[in-house]
Amino acid sequence: MTAVPSPVLRPRRSCLAVPGSNPRFLEKAQGLPADMVFLDLEDACAPSAKEAARGLVVAALNEGDWGGKTRAVRVNDWTTHWTYRDVITVVEGAGARLDCLMLPKVQDAEQIVALDLLLTQIERTMGLDVGRIGIEAQVENARGLLNVEAIAAASPRLETLIFGPADFMASIAMRTLVVGEQPPGYPADAYHHILMRILLAARAHGLQAIDGPYLQIRDPDGFREVAGRSAALGFDGKWVLHPDQIQAANEIYAPSQSDYDQAELILDAYAHALSAAGGARGAVMLGEEMIDEASRKMALVVAAQGRAAGLTRTSAFTPPER
Repeated sequence: MTAVPSPVLRPRRSCLAVPGSNPRFLEKAQGLPADMVFLDLEDACAPSAKEAARGLVVAALNEGDWGGKTRAVRVNDWTTHWTYRDVITVVEGAGARLDCLMLPKVQDAEQIVALDLLLTQIERTMGLDVGRIGIEAQVENARGLLNVEAIAAASPRLETLIFGPADFMASIAMRTLVVGEQPPGYPADAYHHILMRILLAARAHGLQAIDGPYLQIRDPDGFREVAGRSAALGFDGKWVLHPDQIQAANEIYAPSQSDYDQAELILDAYAHALSAAGGARGAVMLGEEMIDEASRKMALVVAAQGRAAGLTRTSAFTPPER
């Protein structure tokens, strides 16, 4: 039996953005319960602060205690003159303590290939394991969305596709100034097509899909509503901009305890049904539901997500008497 690939790589339910130019935030972020922290050299750094921020980021990676979090750095996009120096400084200075580089405003596959090549050269020069540092691609404009499938297939380093809502909304002239909220006058979900395009490309290539930030940091109900939209579709996590958003993201993008327990029961029940002791059947009843191979594939995803979130089972499977 061939298992379907799990969408869970390194957990990224909550992806905390930290300005790379702010030493206080760089220190505080180390103790917060986010799954992932990315140190930002792009939008969170003023142009005049970018060069100094590189050194602060390298020091924070090397000297900080990140407690098992996934550690990433968002570099500037390839249309700027900062990108190559961001990559060289960070990877040469702290490559052994870095999990991923995040590339913003990705418009085509060639931009991912270029970053992959540069990373490979630095890794070989510095004696680092070639290919260990992953890439996250941020889709933030119309061209990037149209090319998202090619982007997803561009490099074996690629781990994640990220939706960047603010720049995307500007790129298509969406008529709202509130990032992530529905534009007034549109009666449906204006983001459904965008999110599904990103999600389908990610899943087709075994990647994670991450939703972008919700900027109204003092509106927890709004955050939960927007996050719940992408979580329901199957996204793995969401950016958080404030410590108060972390717990909500960790809850929303993890399965509930009851769903996790049910997924584990389905896996056990179906494995038993396929065995000789269970009658070598391809379908079996579990309570009031018939389960089969498709049920197993769905349960694998939920079970993997629950395990990654640290959930433990509260029920056990008991084989039925024959």
